[in-house]
This record gives sequence, structure tokens and C-alpha cells, in this order.
Amino acid sequence: MAASLSGSDPSSTAQRSFVMASELEYMKYRSPLTARYASPEMSYNFSEMNKFVNWRKLWMWLAKAQQTLGLDIKDEQIAEMEANLRNIDFEVAMEEEKKRRHDVMAHIHTFAKCCPKAASIIHLGATSAYVGDNTDLIVMRDAFMILIPKVARCIHRLSKFAELHKDLPTLGHTHLQPAQLTTVGKRSCLWISDMLMDLHNMERVKHELRLRGVKGTTGTQASFMALFDNNSDKVEMLDRLVAEMAGFKKVYKVCGQTYSRKVDFDCLCVLASLGVSIHKG
Repeated sequence: MAASLSGSDPSSTAQRSFVMASELEYMKYRSPLTARYASPEMSYNFSEMNKFVNWRKLWMWLAKAQQTLGLDIKDEQIAEMEANLRNIDFEVAMEEEKKRRHDVMAHIHTFAKCCPKAASIIHLGATSAYVGDNTDLIVMRDAFMILIPKVARCIHRLSKFAELHKDLPTLGHTHLQPAQLTTVGKRSCLWISDMLMDLHNMERVKHELRLRGVKGTTGTQASFMALFDNNSDKVEMLDRLVAEMAGFKKVYKVCGQTYSRKVDFDCLCVLASLGVSIHKG
């Protein structure tokens, strides 16, 4: 015991280090929205890991599209990027951010350290919003893809519940006062009707989401026009190729540094409406 307390026992030292590391996790803010209520797939969708993997995918897709359109980018450079999409050293990234005071530049340099051959072509011609905004749009689209089947499943189960209890009487209310009788099945149909509207609105918003695309610093695409010798056809094709690789059929034709934040507002309104339906039920 004395040896263990003095720190001469390596296993004891390792155990104490593990306990300290575990305790540190509880010294950070944790939201019950993720720790208690979020599904594993939704938690991952909004995680730091998924965010930065998407950044690296966007850099790789940009390089692939630029190569396709004639820029001097080698297959081995793209292969190196593809092999290191998930090889993220977060400690190095934090050190780089302290040094450079910029999150995107920090991750460019972190990615370059494990992709030395591709270092010179990572983020070529792009701006921070290329990875930041496009990743936000990818994450929102994927979040709707997780959520929509769950709402549809809920509607299906409520439909069975309504059918089962279609003749079960219950007291209805109007103006917050007891009114005439209705049935549990009929009341369930009110919830289903609201959720069908929510399902329609979520599918609409997901369908209308587009990629910000490859637009340059202020949305003018000037940096890419320079890269492609003012060939606007190639610049437009670059936009489309990256969007297709990201799984989008369209890009926003006009944007500034960022895509319009009305897109975020539209998504939030649909989610708020779903919340109202669930609270009512």
C-alpha cells in the first residue's frame, strides 16, 4: 500500500491519471439535450468529429473537382487526403488555433501534417465559409434525414392507436372548459393531422436545402476565376461537381460570405412547429 501511495506502482499511477481525465470531463458544460435526450445518431451528426470530417471531405471534393477541370492536382494527393479523413489530431488542432487564432487555418495545417503531399492544394482558392457553411448545410440536411423517418414512424403508430380507440369516449374541451364527448381515436387524429403538416414541411425544407457551393470570399467566385483563367464555365462546373459529391442537386446561385440566414430561420420555424405538435399531443 505504501508503495502504491508513493506512486511507485505504475498501474496505480495510470489508474489515477484515468480518474483525473474522467473527472475533467465533468468539469465542462454538458447539455442535457445531448447527454440525456439526443439519439446517438443525432449526437454524432452535430459532433466535433463529424464537423471536421466534413471539412476534410469538402477539401477532398474541391481537389477532385479542380483536378477534373484541369488543375495540376495529382491522384496521390487526393488519395492521401481520402486516407486521412478521420485521422484528426485534436490536440494539434488546438495548438494550431492558439498560434493562428483561426479555426479553419488551424485545421488546414492539422490536415496538412498528415497529408504532406497534398498540403499545397488543401483549401485551394476557398474561404472559411466554404467548409463552415457547407458543413452546416450538410449537417442540417442529414439531421432532417434522421428526424423525418422518426416522425413518420410516430404518425404510423398513432394511426394504429387511433384505430384501436376509435370508439372509446372521452370528454372534449373548448375554451378551456369541458364540452361534449368525443373519442380518444378522434382526438388522436388531431395530433396525426398536425404531425402530417410537420412531416410535409420538413420534407419541403430538406428538399429545398442547397449547398453554398464554391463561391470564394464574398460570393463573387473571383479566386476561382483566377485559378481557371477567367473561364466562367469551369467555375460554374466546379460549383456543380462539389455539390454532387456532397449529395446536393443544387447550389445557392447568389450568396455573400455566407448563405442567407433565412435558410436557418426556415429550418428553425419547421422544427418549432413540430415542437408545438408534440407538446399538444
